[in-house]
Amino acid sequence: MERYTYLIVGGGMTGDAAVRGIREVDARGTVGVVSAESHPPYNRPPLTKGLWKGQSEEEIWRGTEAHGGRMHLGRRAVRLDSGERIVTDDRGETYAYEKLLLATGGTPRRLPFGDGRIIYFRNYDDYRRLRDLSERGKRFAVIGGGFIGSEIAAALAMNGKTVVMLFPDEGIGARIFPAGLSRFLNDYYRNKGVDVRPGETAVGFDAAGTGGVVRTQGGGTIEVDGIVAGIGIEPNTDLARAAGLRVENGIVVNELLRTTRPDIFAAGDVANFQNPALGRLRVEHEDNANTMGSVAGRNMAGHSEPYDHLPFFYSDLFDLGYEAVGDFDSRLQTVEDWKEPFREGVVYYLKDGRVRAVLLWNVWEQVEHARRLIADRGPFTAKDLKGRLPA
Repeated sequence: MERYTYLIVGGGMTGDAAVRGIREVDARGTVGVVSAESHPPYNRPPLTKGLWKGQSEEEIWRGTEAHGGRMHLGRRAVRLDSGERIVTDDRGETYAYEKLLLATGGTPRRLPFGDGRIIYFRNYDDYRRLRDLSERGKRFAVIGGGFIGSEIAAALAMNGKTVVMLFPDEGIGARIFPAGLSRFLNDYYRNKGVDVRPGETAVGFDAAGTGGVVRTQGGGTIEVDGIVAGIGIEPNTDLARAAGLRVENGIVVNELLRTTRPDIFAAGDVANFQNPALGRLRVEHEDNANTMGSVAGRNMAGHSEPYDHLPFFYSDLFDLGYEAVGDFDSRLQTVEDWKEPFREGVVYYLKDGRVRAVLLWNVWEQVEHARRLIADRGPFTAKDLKGRLPA
């Protein structure tokens, strides 16, 4: 049995940030990381961004072991005995801990067809598989018009590939962007060479050689050399649920990131946390992974630091880009303040007169201002918000 002062289940960005946070407070306590991945922690955003624009793969690795974290790779934690403080992995190995962090992330939602031929883009192995396919093939289908789908479609198109996008909504990013912006993105992607098919879904895939044929609900077929799906994730809560921890849209934590057992913490994609401005949130982006992981690590090592950070996320879509802060839902009231329509401006999302989210579209260095605005109880009207943040 391995014995650790601090045990982290999950070897992603959150787990790495937690190791670093622990070391800020405790230089000597032993740290173990149990990870289902076969690779040590790495930065995930380049998988859909920089690596398709010439960034070296050598730059993505985070060097966790240099901070004293012992890695147990290719091992999935399958049992947590919270009473005995023991975690068991899928090889039967056991790990005893004094403090435990669950940074188990999420598992991609899957389609009821494909038989292993669809790449559910999530990790470095998915990137390598798609990169290898793109070096041999020309035609690709991307299922999903959300965060991952929009980035992968752009990445493939920028690398000279023929791309078809299929998604059930009326426009790219329709679940978070205002309708006009979402429809603009459809045309924008088409002008970049992407075959955008809103309202069209895939219902089957017939493999042929290294590629195959995608079948759509309208009876159409699309010949492809590869198929990628980005249709969201489900938080990995089985371990926590079986151990009797509170689970509700993720693992529920308090302001110190403790679960319902004070010696067990949770952070990252899997954690349901209380934000002072917006209430309960679960956030699946880099800023949250890094910041929450760091706070969790320091608190595991003895600090009592509330997690009151409001995470932001960002994306690159060809030569457009944005930063976004808050809890996004396109069904909310929106106030659009464009300097140039759909090219540069700010979109505010309101509920009951209070700002819930701010989209900074090709507008930079305004994230902190957006956070302060969300923290302000208002109430706000459209007139109050026009020109509030400089576009």
